[in-house]
Amino acid sequence: MKKRKHLITLLLIISALTLESCGPIIISSRPETPPPSWFYPNRVETVRYVYFPEYMIYYDLSLRNYIYLNNNVWIRVNVLPQPYSSINLNRSRFVRIKTYRGDNITRYHRENNTTRSRTNSSSTRRSTSNTRSRRN
Repeated sequence: MKKRKHLITLLLIISALTLESCGPIIISSRPETPPPSWFYPNRVETVRYVYFPEYMIYYDLSLRNYIYLNNNVWIRVNVLPQPYSSINLNRSRFVRIKTYRGDNITRYHRENNTTRSRTNSSSTRRSTSNTRSRRN
């Protein structure tokens, strides 16, 4: 009887580890459509948008379309147009947007991505002033 309990416990542990290493587990409103090949989370996450900062492109995991800025207008498309065809999103850096699930990506982008350059310049100034004080 003890051997049977140990065997069952061992099988449960092995199956749990196997399931964890199988790949992404995504909570989505459309589970029949898998996410793009470049998006592989390693844990359960509720994410609607993925942002590619180098190209200013968002991907909406719920609606399965790309959102990009064209002449100050955010455009939604299922396939990126020709100017973006040379981009390899599998190798591009992306950011999972975990804090926003709304439909107005313009407002989110304006509130969260316009101040990034300011924070970089202020940290540079701080490091320069620290270097000066160390010399004294």
